[in-house]
Amino acid sequence: MKVNVDTLTLTATPIPRTLQFSLVGARDLSVIQTPPPNRYPIQTEVHTFSDEIITDAINFEMSRNGQVFFVNNRISNLSELKAMIERNIPDCRVCIGHGQMEPAELEKIIFDFVNYDYDVLLATTIIESGIDIPNANTIIINNAQQFGLSDLHQLRGRVGRSNRKAFCYLLSPPLTSLTQEARRRLQAIENFSELGSGIHIAMQDLDIRGAGNMLGAEQSGFIADLGYETYQKILEEAVDELKSEEFADLYADNTEGHRDTGSEYVRETYIESDLELMFPPTYIPNDSERISLYRELDNMEEERDILAFTERLKDRFGKIPKEGKELIRIVRLRRMAKKLGMEKVVLKKGQMSLFLVNNPDSPYYQSEAFGKLLGFIQKHPRECNLREQNGKRSIVIKNVPTVEAACGYLQEMEKINSTDF
Repeated sequence: MKVNVDTLTLTATPIPRTLQFSLVGARDLSVIQTPPPNRYPIQTEVHTFSDEIITDAINFEMSRNGQVFFVNNRISNLSELKAMIERNIPDCRVCIGHGQMEPAELEKIIFDFVNYDYDVLLATTIIESGIDIPNANTIIINNAQQFGLSDLHQLRGRVGRSNRKAFCYLLSPPLTSLTQEARRRLQAIENFSELGSGIHIAMQDLDIRGAGNMLGAEQSGFIADLGYETYQKILEEAVDELKSEEFADLYADNTEGHRDTGSEYVRETYIESDLELMFPPTYIPNDSERISLYRELDNMEEERDILAFTERLKDRFGKIPKEGKELIRIVRLRRMAKKLGMEKVVLKKGQMSLFLVNNPDSPYYQSEAFGKLLGFIQKHPRECNLREQNGKRSIVIKNVPTVEAACGYLQEMEKINSTDF
């Protein structure tokens, strides 16, 4: 259990900037995915505004003695909607609630609805938070395209608070007439309707709106000059650097007992090669399938995943050609290189160049991983050459014609006991 936590924040939908803080490691994040017992996912549907849809939804809820929230964020046409509901469902008891009413009057309306004096509460977004009425299990949200993702998720959370199946109807103009962002919001809230899906909705919100300004006032927005991926990479590197240096004592508990490997000092290892590394079109004819397999392979880190991937390839396409096997070995090479603290590996002209951590003052150069490299150089002085050019340190190993040979050298480095040298 952490002892250095001063503040605990609980939220169903963190704003993009808050979520970004957690994703880059500036704030810890825990996700509660276990719902209360006997709860069901809320069935969420997107429709265009229709008297028939509204009537059917209210009639179904009334048939099981339930109640309905109808959210419309314009006070001016609440009376029109009430008249429409009463015209289509004469026995429906409808009440109106909004923020411009007198507090005592609004309170009476809410209490009357809780006491089942009304079937439908026609209201603005004042019901978004703080309302817990287990008997209300249908919510209709008019002009849903005007709401943000977190607003829609909070409104949907007003129903489904008992052991009954709940429904959420999002009414909007035809999707083709909406902006791309509005369509993405509605599709996200419709797709992520399972219990505990708040974190997925927040991730979608981050993707749609951007991460915002971590040191300024903007809570969302994109980094136009750098580009999001570059900004993310720089930010993650800065956070890791602070964790390992200035705030090392604060995070000492997290690293206690961990092996001292080079991967703690390298965020990503890049591979360059002039070798033929690919799945030939004669082996996998379909271009899109081949690209999909490349992506899947690129995301792998665990050896068991690589072995399973290899077996699937053999099962589907037959014996893997030589250049395909070399491509698969690249994933192993990258994993081992990162573990040994290498920022970049270059396989060209029959030799392998290993580029080490760029910062000469990095604690990596006192680590066990760097000790293994020195041990390997002492063991193979004729094949290895330690260089430093423009402040960049690298090790050049001769006679490395294939990825298989490169993997063999790195495996030998991993087995070296640095304390022997």
